[in-house]
Amino acid sequence: MKEPDRPAYGGAPMQSAGTCEATRLMLEAKRGDARAFDLLVESLRGRAFHVARALVGSRDDAMELTQEAFLKVYKARETFREGEPFLPWFHRILRNACYSFLRDRGRAKERSVSERAPGLDDDAPDYDIADAESGPLDAVETTERAEIFWVAFRTLSARDREILALRHFDELAYKEIAEALSIPEGTVMSRLFHARRRLREELEKIPGGPA
Repeated sequence: MKEPDRPAYGGAPMQSAGTCEATRLMLEAKRGDARAFDLLVESLRGRAFHVARALVGSRDDAMELTQEAFLKVYKARETFREGEPFLPWFHRILRNACYSFLRDRGRAKERSVSERAPGLDDDAPDYDIADAESGPLDAVETTERAEIFWVAFRTLSARDREILALRHFDELAYKEIAEALSIPEGTVMSRLFHARRRLREELEKIPGGPA
């Protein structure tokens, strides 16, 4: 799947920090090293923004939620346990912030098991998301290709958006995605396969989309 045009929002991609490095920085921050926390934020904020934006749509909302997630991490730093990988812990905080935001605005509806799309191989919740009417397009994303992509992308569930964002926006390896989501690599591959298929099906429904 070709990557759509995407905005720039400070920070290096998540994989530049790496799982071990992110955990090391968090442990140093927990011990009172403010510079370590600044480095952690700098390393992860680009990836966190892309994931948040994939879930909530709005660029401005995604920026605010990214900042909110890091603030929650800082406030909860004393509860971070030695020996626990940081990225899954952080991803849960970010994901929960996004879902709470969507639910509070009536834009997220949890899917029942019977409504789940094929390819969801565990019992974790999935959500249908009603995007704001303005949509997530920015001035830098007004090309026809980008607009077609985002129209199709907005039809996907939260689970599909999340896995596609981690793989294609942040270019994480399967192992890194597995670590962030606390799932096996085989589950990552399965979710990606089905999410890509559903996105392709939605793209084919749009006039001007890929044949």
